[in-house]
Amino acid sequence: MKIAISGKGGVGKTTLSAFLVRWFADQGKSVLAIDADPDANLGHALGIKEASGITPISQMRELVAERTESVPGTYGGFFKLNPRVDDLPEKLSVRQGDNIRLMVMGGVKKGGTGCVCPESVLLKNLVQHLILRRDEVVILDMEAGIEHLGRGTSKYVDWLVTVVEPGRRSVETAARIKELAKDIGLTRIGLVGNKVRNDQDRAFLRKVLSGQLILGFIPYDDQIIEADLDAKFAEDVSAATRAALEKITKNLVEASEAAGL
Repeated sequence: MKIAISGKGGVGKTTLSAFLVRWFADQGKSVLAIDADPDANLGHALGIKEASGITPISQMRELVAERTESVPGTYGGFFKLNPRVDDLPEKLSVRQGDNIRLMVMGGVKKGGTGCVCPESVLLKNLVQHLILRRDEVVILDMEAGIEHLGRGTSKYVDWLVTVVEPGRRSVETAARIKELAKDIGLTRIGLVGNKVRNDQDRAFLRKVLSGQLILGFIPYDDQIIEADLDAKFAEDVSAATRAALEKITKNLVEASEAAGL
């Protein structure tokens, strides 16, 4: 399965990404965890001790120059649009246990309407390879703009899961993500409500997300916040939180089976 997780900053998409990575790994699957958010917190959420020392691929100037035959940080000029990337998952990933590997993409600073630069070309080609060519579970912790996805790869992503918290700004971001996903051909979209305090929060999200596939709700849990502060995996969540996360994952798997994936 290839699953991209998106949502407004701070809604809990990295927490959900980390749980999915651990869940599939516990099922004996080989999992490639991709941190495609410029804030790069997935390594901490997974409890990888050396996460702070990982250099994002977008900042590896020599690598970008070698693969794209360009000078990183420059705009205009000529560079390769199809750089070799197939060897990078093995070379640049950090292992956790037997079944998990982490890659950190990093972000590309850009202004105006976008960036067609060596760094972005390398990242997009890498994401395309991971989605199209890798025979393993791939979990992508995305930035809200799903910038690393494009028309050439989006139809091969099994799911785009958007995390939403009870609040207007979060819901508006989810709506923008839905439109972006539609523009690039992503059709399988699931939503997860997070930081849900009570039945009123659930009712609010059900109302504003009416007609969309809601995979489940994660209750507000102080242990998730504590784990984030300590840069470790949220192991000691409440029984209700763990049950909610398990249900969301199982709903995702069942929806995939129903879709023939």
